[in-house]
Amino acid sequence: MKRKKDRGNILRRLRTAGCDSEAPLLPSMSLGVFAFAVLLLAASSTQAAQRPNILFILADDLGWSDLECYGNPWFKTPHLNKLASEGTRYTNAYTPAPICSAARASFLTGKTTARLGFEFVVKNEERQTKPAPLQTPDFTPGLALKETTIPETLKEAGYDTAFFGKWHLNKHHQRYLGWSPTHGPKNHGFDVAEEDFGNHPYSYWGKKAERKFADVPKGKFLRDSMTDRAISYLNEQHQNPFFLMVSHFYVHTPIHTRSKWLYDSVLKRIPSDHPRREKLAHYGAMVETLDHHVGQLLGALDDAGHRKNTLVVFTSDNGGDPNYYGNAPLRGNKWNLYEGGVRVPFMARWPGKIPTGLSSSIPVIGYQLHATFAEVAETNPPTGIDGISILPALLNPKGNFQSQDFIWHFPYYHPERNFEKSQDTIGIDDGVTTKTRPMSAMRIGDHKVIYFHENKRTEIYDLSKDLSEQNNLYNDPSLRTSPLRFNVPVSLQHHNARLPEPNPSWPKK
Repeated sequence: MKRKKDRGNILRRLRTAGCDSEAPLLPSMSLGVFAFAVLLLAASSTQAAQRPNILFILADDLGWSDLECYGNPWFKTPHLNKLASEGTRYTNAYTPAPICSAARASFLTGKTTARLGFEFVVKNEERQTKPAPLQTPDFTPGLALKETTIPETLKEAGYDTAFFGKWHLNKHHQRYLGWSPTHGPKNHGFDVAEEDFGNHPYSYWGKKAERKFADVPKGKFLRDSMTDRAISYLNEQHQNPFFLMVSHFYVHTPIHTRSKWLYDSVLKRIPSDHPRREKLAHYGAMVETLDHHVGQLLGALDDAGHRKNTLVVFTSDNGGDPNYYGNAPLRGNKWNLYEGGVRVPFMARWPGKIPTGLSSSIPVIGYQLHATFAEVAETNPPTGIDGISILPALLNPKGNFQSQDFIWHFPYYHPERNFEKSQDTIGIDDGVTTKTRPMSAMRIGDHKVIYFHENKRTEIYDLSKDLSEQNNLYNDPSLRTSPLRFNVPVSLQHHNARLPEPNPSWPKK
C-alpha cells in the first residue's frame, strides 16, 4: 500500500513540475528515482490515454416524466430522445436527495446524505426557525474539503477535470449561487471551472425590463454562454482522458422563456382546459431549451472526435417542481421523498460498450456514480463511500445486477415560508407546493418504506404494483413481522444520521 502511495506522490510531483528536471520540487529525488518516476509517468500517461472520457450532464429540477422519451405528451426533446436511443434509458433511477445541494454533495462523494450530514440546500443562515414539533438539524455550510470527490479520484488516475454550471455547494458568495474562493469547484478537484449563468433566467431576472419576449427567429435558440464554455473545453487538445461535468441551471425557477415562437409552439400542444396552461408552456420551453443545449454539447463531443471513447451519463438532481408539470403518475415532488421527489431520468451512452435502444428497470441511484466512474477509469474509489459501482448494470442493462438498498434522509420542514398555509397532504400533480415534514425513506427491493419523524409513522409501498404510492401496506398481515417496518430507523443509526429532536418551544403557548 505504501508503494502505491509513494508512486502516486512521485507522479503528482512530476505532473506539478511539468516533468522539468530543474523544477524546484525535484532536487530531493535521486537520479535513479527520477528516471524510474519518469518511466512510471510515461506508462501512466499511456494507460490513461486509453481510458474513456466521462461526460456527466446534470439537469436541475427535471422531473421523471418531463422528457418525451419518458412519456411526456407535450414537450419535444429530440436530442435527449436520441441519447436514449444511442444508449440505455433507466426507468428506476433515483437522485440521492429531493433537493439541490444535498443531492449534488452525494453525487460527488458517493456517500448518502445521511452519512454526510448534508440533507438540505446550503444557506447563509444557520438553521430553520419554525414553530413545529421538531427542531431540525443546523444547515450544512457546504461540502467539507475533507470529503473526496469524483474529480479528485479521477485526477489521481491521470484524468483532466472540468466543471461548468451550477455548483451550490458553498454559502452564497457575493451574489446568489456565487462560488466560494475556498470551497468552490477548484477546491474540490476540478482543474478547470468557470462561473456562468448562461442564458438561464437567473442571468436577467434581476432586471424586470428584460422579463419579456426577445426577438428570436422561429426555430432558433438564444446563445447559452455556459454551454459555449463547455464546448470550448471539448475543442481543446487533451493529452489525458477527461472528466467533464456540465451542471445545467435548467429547468430550475424562475420559469420563463424569452423565445415567443418556442412558447407558442409548446402552448399549442397543451390542452386548452389545463389549469396551469400558460406557465406550463414556459416550463415546456425551458425543457426544450435544455434539450437543445444538451444536443449542442453532444454534437461538439462528436465533432471533437470523442464520441466513441466517451461515457455519457445524463440525469437530474431531484424531482420536478409541483407548480408546473406535476410529476404524474408519481406522487409527490421536489422537497419530499415520495417517488415524484426522488425518481429521475437517467440515461447512459458508451458506444460499443452500452447496448443501444434499451430500457432498463434495474434500480440505480446517484451516489453510485463515484464508484462507477472510478471503475470506468480503472482506479479505486475512496474507502467509506456508500454507493457501489453500477458499471455491470450499464454494460448489461437486462442482466441480473443486484443493486443495493437505497436510503434518503430529509429531516426538515418545507416550504420555509407560509408553511402553515400550505396544503397538508401530498398527492399526485397537486399544482402547488405541499407541506413536507421531517421524513426518511428506503427502497428495499421493490418496496419503498417511508418514515415520518414527528409521529414515528411508517408507510410501505410495493412499487412494482403501486407506482403512485397509493396503497400503504404497513398493516398488511403478510408484513406484520417484516423487517421493512423497522429498517429506516436502524439504517439511519448505521449511517450516524443527524435526527430532528423535540422542540422545547412546542407546543405553542
